[in-house]
Amino acid sequence: MRLSRAASWFLLAFGVWSWFIWVSFVRNLWKDGSGLAFDGAGDPTGYFWVHLLLAVASFLLGTAVGVIGLRGVLALRRASRGERGA
Repeated sequence: MRLSRAASWFLLAFGVWSWFIWVSFVRNLWKDGSGLAFDGAGDPTGYFWVHLLLAVASFLLGTAVGVIGLRGVLALRRASRGERGA
């Protein structure tokens, strides 16, 4: 299966965006002072664990989507070099 140039770049951009957003979210979650992520004793709450799990799943999916996009971009570049060389 071949991806179009636009689809490849979109998937790659989505993977990068996903990492940027979720890394920022985890940093904010870790520094939470509102009492949602950590209780009074400083122990993580259910809110913390659920959102950390969501972040990890999003890292994995964002990575997979980004890798698919990167492979599409690289395949298009190889194909265009092959056409120029022939």
